[in-house]
Amino acid sequence: MNLIQSTLQRGARFSRQTRDYAGNAFDRVFRSAEMVLAGKTPYETLAEDGLVSLRYYPPLESFSIQLGDDTVPVEPTTHRVPIVIVPPLAVNMLIYDLFPQRSLVRYLRARGFEVYLIDWGMPTRRHSHYNLHTYVAELLPRYLDAVRQHSGEQDLSLHGWSMGGMFTLFYTALSGDRHIRNTVVLGSPIDSHASGLMGLMYRRFSDVAGLVRRHTGFRIHDVRPHWLHTPGWANTIGFKLTNPIGSAMGYWELLLRLGDREFVTNHATTSAFLDRMVAYPGGIIQDTLVRVWIDNQLSDGEIQIGDDMARLENVHANLLAIAGEGDTMVTPGAAKRVMDHVSSSDKTFRVVPGGHMGILAGSQAPEASWIEIADWLAERSD
Repeated sequence: MNLIQSTLQRGARFSRQTRDYAGNAFDRVFRSAEMVLAGKTPYETLAEDGLVSLRYYPPLESFSIQLGDDTVPVEPTTHRVPIVIVPPLAVNMLIYDLFPQRSLVRYLRARGFEVYLIDWGMPTRRHSHYNLHTYVAELLPRYLDAVRQHSGEQDLSLHGWSMGGMFTLFYTALSGDRHIRNTVVLGSPIDSHASGLMGLMYRRFSDVAGLVRRHTGFRIHDVRPHWLHTPGWANTIGFKLTNPIGSAMGYWELLLRLGDREFVTNHATTSAFLDRMVAYPGGIIQDTLVRVWIDNQLSDGEIQIGDDMARLENVHANLLAIAGEGDTMVTPGAAKRVMDHVSSSDKTFRVVPGGHMGILAGSQAPEASWIEIADWLAERSD
């Protein structure tokens, strides 16, 4: 009798597991959008131009939030200086609000900051001519003015990850805006040729580009930007190829843990960011490929923005620069050179666990960097 009961129980467990596997597999493939936990923090759209928009995250209605396994109280008072998140291009905004218990915008709001975010939107081929000048000297000032009008404050803190960090530094250097009080930059290449294997590759490209320029006069900027427009799917592939083993292992682990609903939901949420990357305008490809990566202009502390030169020595804002110890795209050596060029009297450089995306929104990011960022800003925002 015991043998029969044991067999029946094993059969029932197997049947339940089979249903779980089948149901999770079906939902992951055909209903993944419904599983996504990202983008749940409410916000208001303050301004938009058909492509770019400005978000404002109003005060939280709860008295506390979850941050991983911890509970963080919502601070009852607000710091005077607002923070403006300046994202990079190619990514969608889900990365800043990835999980209810791991949301950067929600955490900063809970820590007492007025939080704004510039959403660069989804460029199409009609935006191919957009370049560094468009974003740094035209769009960014316009939306920072909108933040100042809404908040009633002139002093601002800027938070930029990857290319967003470069936009932050370039704007501050080019504009001479002394009301940028604090800048936080994460994973931004200043000496791109020092960035590991990728830096070595671009040093070789630089040698080849020099030969081509001398013997033919050809410049990448001679090509119509329309032909360099990079669609979102290509950016998704390119980003995953920076860590191909990790990308493949993520799907292998999904197969192994298909019966775990929570894991499948988290996988769908993370993939919603990784698999929905946004196009790069051709003008941005020209400027960043040539000036940041091939010519490595920033290693000398300056970069051409349109017809002007942005010099990092003109950055006087308080600076917190962060690099990921496992970042293969922007290594700590590539990021640290910012300390050699800015004129900030208050500047700090940190290396934290994580890769290029992990330093912003990985599972270790709250403990590794968010808390320090919020503490650092709080001391300089009243």
